[in-house]
This record gives sequence, structure tokens and C-alpha cells, in this order.
Amino acid sequence: MAARNSSPIRVFLINGHRCILWGLERLIESGQPAMQVAGSATSCAEALERIDDASPDLILLDFDIGHEDGVAEIPKLLARSHARILVLTGLRDESLHDKAVLAGASGVVRKEAPAQTILAAIEKVHEGELWLDRVTTGRILVEFSRKSAAQEADPERAKIASLTDRETEVVALAAGHAGANGKTLAQMLNISEHTLRNHLTSIYDKLNVANRLAMFAYAHEHGLTPDSPAPYGHQIR
Repeated sequence: MAARNSSPIRVFLINGHRCILWGLERLIESGQPAMQVAGSATSCAEALERIDDASPDLILLDFDIGHEDGVAEIPKLLARSHARILVLTGLRDESLHDKAVLAGASGVVRKEAPAQTILAAIEKVHEGELWLDRVTTGRILVEFSRKSAAQEADPERAKIASLTDRETEVVALAAGHAGANGKTLAQMLNISEHTLRNHLTSIYDKLNVANRLAMFAYAHEHGLTPDSPAPYGHQIR
């Protein structure tokens, strides 16, 4: 497999079984020089701790990770990294595959797929393409159309729904601690100030607000405060 540019695709592996991680590492190594292993973790919680240092281009996420909800972890990983996510799974639940893509994954590849298929999926997702079969693509397009129709009826709903769970948590915390500075908020969220700034920049853009004061007012107006009912399916922790 030839590299398409001078920089290999940096792949971060998440799998609950160390023996499978070992096999996936060998698989990625077989794709050199087009790709390399940037890091690995046996859980999404562990991955979130390591992903900043790893700086991956793509995350290969195994859904079969025990007690963790793979779909719920996707927005958290996307909020922490600019890497695209490719789901690797042995589960045949098609609704779960759809939910993964709707949550932000760029594709789903089955564990039983040939090694070259998995490597090809990594390359295509890294290039910005979706790795989905036609049937799955059709189902997801229908779901997107349904959601778009609902969002057009309520522009603010569309803005709020675009927030990741982590961004919703940031808004709620900032709205509930108006006097806290950035350093304090970052400590409460257990993230760096740099990561907090990135979250806030994304939030300002999605909600079309200019600064933290405007975000505070928006949060109180639209029920994004800690003691408000969760808006549009988001759970405020």
C-alpha cells in the first residue's frame, strides 16, 4: 500500500481486549508507510486521557468495549480531537451502526472484513469520505432529512442540537458559575484552558453568540442551565 503523501495517517486504536489491540497494531504496521499507530487504549476513558499527546488523524473505535456506550463516547472523542472516527464492530445491530454515524462517526467496518478492506476504509475515511454500504447510507439520509425538517421549524433547536454533549456541559457549567474565570472552569471540567478555549470558540460559532456574556444570556433564555430540563435530547450533567 503506497503512501499518498509524505505524512502517514496517524491511527489511534480503542479496543477493550489487549490481544485484539496487538493484532490491530500489527495490521496498521502492515499498512506502512501509508499509516502508523499513534497510540492505543482499552477504553474511551483511557483514550480521552491520551489523545491530546497522540494527535491522531483517525480513531479506530471498537464498539465492543464492555461497559461503555460506544455511541455516547463518539461526541466526547470528537470534542477532544480533530481526528475522524471509524467504527470497528462485530455487532450486527444496524440501528446501532446508524446511531454511530449520526453521532459523528465517518463509517462502520465489520471485524470479519478482510485486512485490506479495513486498511482501505482507514484511507478513505482519512480522505474525508464516508465508509458505508448503500443500504446504510439510504437509511441515514432518511434520518437526516427527518431531523432537518424538524430543525427548520425551530432555528434555535437546530443550533442547540448541534452542540456535542461536552459543549452542552461547558455551557451549563459556565451559566451556573457566572463569576468563574477560565482557569477555574477548566479545572472543574478536568480539561486544560486551551481545550476550554477550543470548546468555547466552537460553542460561540454554533450558537451565534459573540462572547461568554452572550452565551450566559442565551443559556438562561433557552434552558441550558444546570437546573433546567435537558433541551432537545441533550443531558446536562
